[in-house]
Amino acid sequence: MILRQETRNDYQDVFNVIESAFKDAEFADNTEQFLVEGLRKSDAFIPELSIVAEIDGNVIGHILLTKLKIKNESAEFDSLALAPVSVLPEFQGKGIGEKLILESHKKAKELGYKSIVLLGHEKYYPRFGYEQADKYGIELPFEVPKENCMVIELVENGLKGVNGMVEYPKEFNV
Repeated sequence: MILRQETRNDYQDVFNVIESAFKDAEFADNTEQFLVEGLRKSDAFIPELSIVAEIDGNVIGHILLTKLKIKNESAEFDSLALAPVSVLPEFQGKGIGEKLILESHKKAKELGYKSIVLLGHEKYYPRFGYEQADKYGIELPFEVPKENCMVIELVENGLKGVNGMVEYPKEFNV
């Protein structure tokens, strides 16, 4: 398996991977593939943080990290949103999502980012170091169970002094 930066030639394959991955997902609204299309055209898009997993020339997984802000009354902080991570159903449960997540963390850190915010499964993401965002005084701009709103520090003290409301790019439609 190869992990590499997504190219324009991958767009249709990535669309299909995301659509397949979320088709039967319990909490998905089946629009994740359109979210990715919109984010690629936005100021929040960072090409190096759109990563595909490929086997024998076929895209079987994808992850996207995009820019977001965490704002309070006196400051704003740069962070990233992890959304979505997708693996074709027939390849799920084989560690591909984990490899994509770890690779995205490594690349984000190399690019100077200090943290990532996500809305996700409370039993899956803590194994990568994600913690409840409210521990840091970070909130999402919509109602969601606290255990599903998570953050990770990519560097030591990456969230020191950071608190406030997450401001997603408008493409998230929140």
